[in-house]
Amino acid sequence: MRILTLASGAGSNFQRLLEVHADQPFQGQFVGLIVDRPNTGAAEIANSSSVPVTLVEYRAYEQRSQFEDFLLQAIQSYEPDLIVGAGFMRILPEAIIQRYENRIMNLHPSLLPAFPGLHPQRQALQRGVKVSGCTVHFMDSGVDTGPIIAQSVVQIPEGCDEQTLINLIRIEEHELLPEAVRLFCENRLAVQNGVVHVKRAGPGTPG
Repeated sequence: MRILTLASGAGSNFQRLLEVHADQPFQGQFVGLIVDRPNTGAAEIANSSSVPVTLVEYRAYEQRSQFEDFLLQAIQSYEPDLIVGAGFMRILPEAIIQRYENRIMNLHPSLLPAFPGLHPQRQALQRGVKVSGCTVHFMDSGVDTGPIIAQSVVQIPEGCDEQTLINLIRIEEHELLPEAVRLFCENRLAVQNGVVHVKRAGPGTPG
């Protein structure tokens, strides 16, 4: 599998993917990283790991449609089997969603469908929920509405603040996303009527 990653920030989840792959390789290879802003931590990680980086800078284009066109061209140039959004802070256009249906994986720091969109940890604390967590799902044309692949739960301690919750959820993210990528690379994910089913591991396949 050819794995392409999209990121906008520090790249801790991208770093974790590379670490897990180095220790227990996926049935695939990381062919590139696309970032939407310059000087990201994710790009530094990619450069130090010999993963090609493409910058499609959002602010460089006068119209959003121009950015989307160049983003699609950049994605196509890598010929990916799987696209992994690891902290990519842009909504992908319909053309990309349709072309790579059920092949774009996104990580969101809440237990979807609860608290989609921006600042989900803050939303969770404002509503006083007792558990939160993270979700890996396939992207569709909605905002964090695609088929759910896997979730991990975090207990919210009394008096928890937003940054503490972000850190607690990130611990789970670093385990959940690599596992979801591994399942995809082993052809063990199937989407039927909007629901993701995990196939049993075949002979000689871990898990």
